Amino acid sequence: MNDSATIHCFLFISFLSKFFFNGQLFDIALMFPSKNAIRVRYAETDRMGYAYYGNYATYFEVARVETLRALGITYKSLEDEGVLLPVVEYNVKFLLPAYYDDELTIETIITTKPSARIRFEYETKRGEDVLNKAWTTLVFVDKQTGRPIRCPKDVEEAIKKYF
Repeated sequence: MNDSATIHCFLFISFLSKFFFNGQLFDIALMFPSKNAIRVRYAETDRMGYAYYGNYATYFEVARVETLRALGITYKSLEDEGVLLPVVEYNVKFLLPAYYDDELTIETIITTKPSARIRFEYETKRGEDVLNKAWTTLVFVDKQTGRPIRCPKDVEEAIKKYF
């Protein structure tokens, strides 16, 4: 194999380990991805027939909780250890509406190593259509003092192999 073919092969293999999410290129080895299905219920639609925008905070919470659960971490265990995780930032860009009975897939990734904060990024899809892109930032807080703390060791251990 000549040098040109070697370089092209390396670039192709390198590309396979990367993907675009929320308009950014990420290395698959440097994050933890998760997918969760949610079906839009009738009570979650507005008069226009769209899934009401306020429901996405709940959808993202479900995706976030299940992402942590897939890592072996539960909100309950964190709270039992005296750690709370309030949302301090929430951003969403709506591209297309969802409707009653649509099955949505919420793709969630943790793109950066947690410190006192942990950030989750989301893409909501109906099939291949991207309906919205969002992110939340949560802060690890000591339940007794109400003050921010570093990421708990068990969370660091569960996530460290992805960073």
